[in-house]
Amino acid sequence: MLSHTQKRVLKYVEAGSFLKLKSYLRKHKDVDVNFSQGKKERTPLHVSCSRGDDLVLRLLLKHGAEVLRKDRKGDTVLHIAANRALKHGRTAYEDLVIPLRNSCPEAMQAPNSAGVTPEDLLQWMKDDQPRPSKSQQPVADPEKEWREKLFGECENDFYESFGVYEADNLPLDDEEEDFGDWADQIRNEYFEKKNAEAQRLAASGSSRKRGKSSKEKEEEEQAYKALHEKLQKEHEEYLARAKRKEEETRLAKKRRYDKKCEETFKSGAGASATTARTPSAKLGYGDIPWPAPRGTVADMLEVMLTGADRTDLPTFRKLLKRQQTLWHPDRFAQRCGSRLQETDRKKILDTVTALSQELNRLAQTLRD
Repeated sequence: MLSHTQKRVLKYVEAGSFLKLKSYLRKHKDVDVNFSQGKKERTPLHVSCSRGDDLVLRLLLKHGAEVLRKDRKGDTVLHIAANRALKHGRTAYEDLVIPLRNSCPEAMQAPNSAGVTPEDLLQWMKDDQPRPSKSQQPVADPEKEWREKLFGECENDFYESFGVYEADNLPLDDEEEDFGDWADQIRNEYFEKKNAEAQRLAASGSSRKRGKSSKEKEEEEQAYKALHEKLQKEHEEYLARAKRKEEETRLAKKRRYDKKCEETFKSGAGASATTARTPSAKLGYGDIPWPAPRGTVADMLEVMLTGADRTDLPTFRKLLKRQQTLWHPDRFAQRCGSRLQETDRKKILDTVTALSQELNRLAQTLRD
């Protein structure tokens, strides 16, 4: 029987949700990723490899995934990686086989139920490759090397940039799409385009004859140049869209926070004494308008102060003072103390106190 955290891990692996999985494993460092489930008895590492998802695979390895674990057929994850290399060639070999082999070299010799090792499978792939004659020497292709370098740089820049936007308090609600879902979609689109172009170039390259005219070479160079420019442009557009989406997400959280504060604290300073004494529904911890319900106190401050210009000190201090007043423990108790559920009272008041203290510390730094 899988635990709740293990089910979450498996869900993110199956969906290829790299950012969500990374955030979830960061918050649940004690979760054991070496579990298996289903008729095939495959672990999350098996699943990520069968999907060809090298990023999720590397992340699971980093969190202790075991390469030697076997499924119902006795296959290790390296068997699956080797089979994908047989079908998809060098890309699958570099993305899957190499990191697994480096993580656990002895797995190359582990036989499955049929007695076949990953090394046997890779040897078959090697034997299937056409052998060049002695007169055929490999010729360096500077354009190909430059293209591969560009792909690598774009990929690194892409994930470094998304790492800036990644949050530890990504929502886990199944029904609501958040920035993690959107970023994973962008990532998948990016790699689908890249792989499609790479396969097209590989197919066209294998069908080209050795004898090329200068005009054909010039046309090929122009095609490569156009591809490079297209990839760079798309990459820049993805990053710009990601930044805009992140800002939109922050502003939407701030609007929801302000609206919920207004609804919950309607018996505050602006209400009449009669309204303040009107009994209301009891408030549990989830009913309090926390800026970031699943986040830390620092995350809550970030939502509160979204859109504030910190260089405009008078305006920023005014905004900060309003939040200090709103979350002052005594004022909060006056507004909501009688409406709190007893089971959640201590947790609510402790969080309010921590939030108030953090706001006070921030205000103190502005005075210093």
